[in-house]
Amino acid sequence: MEFNLTTPALLFSAISLLLLAFTNRFLALAALVRELHSQYQQSKDSLIRLQIQSLRKRIAIIKYTQLLGAVSFLLCTVSMLILFSPHLVLSEVFFGLALVVLMGSLGLSIWEIYLSVETLNMRLSDMEHETAH
Repeated sequence: MEFNLTTPALLFSAISLLLLAFTNRFLALAALVRELHSQYQQSKDSLIRLQIQSLRKRIAIIKYTQLLGAVSFLLCTVSMLILFSPHLVLSEVFFGLALVVLMGSLGLSIWEIYLSVETLNMRLSDMEHETAH
């Protein structure tokens, strides 16, 4: 495989789109936290408290997901910059690190989605319990 300027440049659009998706998930969670906080202030429902605890964990995961995505972007940029020097192997190393860090970011994203589904199932089981009575 030939490693040139276009190789790390290919990741730029992918990483940008991922960071946008992660930011949108964060903003949706922030809005949900505000809504649940308001509901909890009125009802002190224990299910809402559990959901808020889950959201706290998910927000922390998204924070690290975004951080790793940004670090991957930075490493990719450094890789491109080094390509202008005679150190091609070092550029390849930085590109490889960018890929590994991006995989970590994607792994955290998968974990956050799993927690999201757990929270939704918690809400659905509560609704099913209410309709059973």
